[in-house]
Amino acid sequence: MTAIHIKFPALTLKAGPRAFARIREHGLSATDVGTLPGAAGGPKALGIQGLDLALFGEWLPAAPRERSLIGASVGSWRFASACLPDAAEGIRRLGRLYTEQDFNKGVTMAQISQSSRRMLEDLLDGRDSTILDNAHYRLNIMVVKSHGRLAQDHRGHLGLGLSAVIADNLRSRSRLSRHFERLIIHDPRLAPPVHPLTDFPSRFVALNAGNLRQALLASGSIPMVMEGVQDLPGAGAGTFRDGGLLDYHLDLPYSGNDIVLYPHFTDRIIPGWFDKSLPWRRACTARLQDVLLLAPSKQYLARLPFGKLPDRNDFKRFMGDAPSRQKYWRAAMEESRRLGDEFLELAANGRLGERLLTL
Repeated sequence: MTAIHIKFPALTLKAGPRAFARIREHGLSATDVGTLPGAAGGPKALGIQGLDLALFGEWLPAAPRERSLIGASVGSWRFASACLPDAAEGIRRLGRLYTEQDFNKGVTMAQISQSSRRMLEDLLDGRDSTILDNAHYRLNIMVVKSHGRLAQDHRGHLGLGLSAVIADNLRSRSRLSRHFERLIIHDPRLAPPVHPLTDFPSRFVALNAGNLRQALLASGSIPMVMEGVQDLPGAGAGTFRDGGLLDYHLDLPYSGNDIVLYPHFTDRIIPGWFDKSLPWRRACTARLQDVLLLAPSKQYLARLPFGKLPDRNDFKRFMGDAPSRQKYWRAAMEESRRLGDEFLELAANGRLGERLLTL
């Protein structure tokens, strides 16, 4: 990529305390990075495609090593794309396939699930084994097992179940353990990059050819939007859904001494999906000691069409006018090259430390 010179910063860079001190003193090289988290957020992923292309297409491959990729929902799809034989081609393909999705008014959960299965089939194109055998990346897919009414796809039961979740979450995030169990479906060659998880009931399940597609589908299965995935192989019986319900922005206790490089949609880390409207519900700084977060700056966002990244509401905004939505999303993907170009330039010039803010 050729750096694009702009008058305002495209990126906001924030770091946890240990990462902040380390990068300020020693700078950052790709060999320092051992883990990359990927948040839930649907089409927002398209808005940072250029950052993914810079990282997985250029910067990280220049310093190959074993790295953990841990994602929820679209984060797991982004990272599965990056594990394909040509990471840049996989990332671009995901953007194209997602943009081409279109739904008519009154679309059902079953229809959206079927469309997502077709998109996943087109994305992987029979190359599942290349993700599992990738020489350098170890994929971790976050899902939840749903309890009670949330284990059903009947809209009435789901609505009541979600109401109970919202009420419990207002009282305490810990009460979500009544409704969900966390699962990390992980590459068995390396343990997930987290310390023991004690906040919610959690399990680790080995990722393999028999559960890769179902795990990816489950990780993005938002209740009331898509059907849950039934009886995930290796995880037992039950209904499995979007990992972002518990771990929206992956506020996790990351393990190891490496930098946790986090290409993100926003400079705020929101613990769970039900915390989006709760400004007081914040990430735990102690968990994020080694995180370096990269996000679009406010100035960058202000210059985008509609002043924001693509999001799921665009399907409603452009209902019946898919060409206009697709044009907007393609423009956002093209513009996001600035994010990647700016990161590459800062890294090459050793100026990342100058731009750091505290996380």
